[in-house]
Amino acid sequence: FGAFIREQLVREGVETAGIVDDLAAAGIKAFGPSQAAARLESSKGFTKDLCRDNNIPTAAYERFSDAAAAKAYIAANGAPIVIKADGLAAGKGVVVAMTVEDANAAVDMIFEGGFGAAGAQVVIEEFMRGEEASFFALCDGEHALALATAQDHKRAFDGDKGPNTGGMGAYSPAPVMTDEMCRRTMDEIIFPTLRAMRARGAPFKGVLFAGLMITDDGPKLIEYNVRFGDPECQVLMLRLQSDALDLLEATARGTLAEVTPEFSDEVALTVVYAAKGYPVNPEKGSEIKGVDGLDGDKLKVFHAGTARRDGRLVANGGRVLNITALGATVAEARERAYDAIDRIDWPE
Repeated sequence: FGAFIREQLVREGVETAGIVDDLAAAGIKAFGPSQAAARLESSKGFTKDLCRDNNIPTAAYERFSDAAAAKAYIAANGAPIVIKADGLAAGKGVVVAMTVEDANAAVDMIFEGGFGAAGAQVVIEEFMRGEEASFFALCDGEHALALATAQDHKRAFDGDKGPNTGGMGAYSPAPVMTDEMCRRTMDEIIFPTLRAMRARGAPFKGVLFAGLMITDDGPKLIEYNVRFGDPECQVLMLRLQSDALDLLEATARGTLAEVTPEFSDEVALTVVYAAKGYPVNPEKGSEIKGVDGLDGDKLKVFHAGTARRDGRLVANGGRVLNITALGATVAEARERAYDAIDRIDWPE
């Protein structure tokens, strides 16, 4: 539950506002980055500049503070191209534009306040081709410890269609992340990032969630989150066999070199059970029945957007439940998750 509480705190901007700095000033150990180190997530431009200055592989890019210059760059480079709001936008501040017209429209939307203050600057990147994967590492400022890999699926509908969401499901491990690809990610991306942050006087402590594109040239960084993602966190936690608290405490105390995480060899898969209308206008308040008693050794129902009202379990968000299952294969885990979903009584 701590991971999900922390996820909500970051969504509200608490972590990037400096909560860890305040706790440290009070003599309280905390798992997470300082406000300065959290810029790896809170500013896409900051991270892109750090990659450029330290030869960390990522997409070619430029930063813009006005629409005219941004559109001139788009005209010179063509489409497809990626338009990003610089700041935090609840995971929705990215537009993959397949045409120049769509790219220009995205620039106008962001500079006209579509993502609020997050869009004061725009980062425009080349469109990378490859397979996406998520890579997680714990960092204590000096050491980094690889955790596990995952893949999530952002589109709302089957067949990778519909609008982007915070994530409609995930599975772990990611087959594309071979041992060699994981080694390269640590050597070419994670370790150089830690060295660069130390050199800037902002050593990174916490979890680095690297969104990667696995290209013909190897792994390239798409972006960093400084938290366990959702729904990636669910599949990681179900596979984790070590005590999560021991790992978090070692991170906070700077003793990561003394611990080793253990993960199940089984596949974990999460299906996000979302409210009707998500992500545009999710309906709330409908009663959900049949959830109690589903949890077992191979299955966990994580509550993401639920509430208790008059003794009833009701939907209280867009992504409402995360049905997470273990299996020997992706297909087996998926079947177990959907069998559980079939036992849930929730009007759609």
